[in-house]
Amino acid sequence: MNKTHCPRCHTTLDEGPIMFRCARCRRAVFAADVETEYVPRLALTDAA
Repeated sequence: MNKTHCPRCHTTLDEGPIMFRCARCRRAVFAADVETEYVPRLALTDAA
């Protein structure tokens, strides 16, 4: 999983799916304002 960082102070944000919080500058950051790339997990298939 990628870590998201505060746009202001670059501290790692908490893992909120819609709104993130920065512990250092106490800023609320919406997921739309954070540059992250969603990478879906690969589907599990039967190897047998």
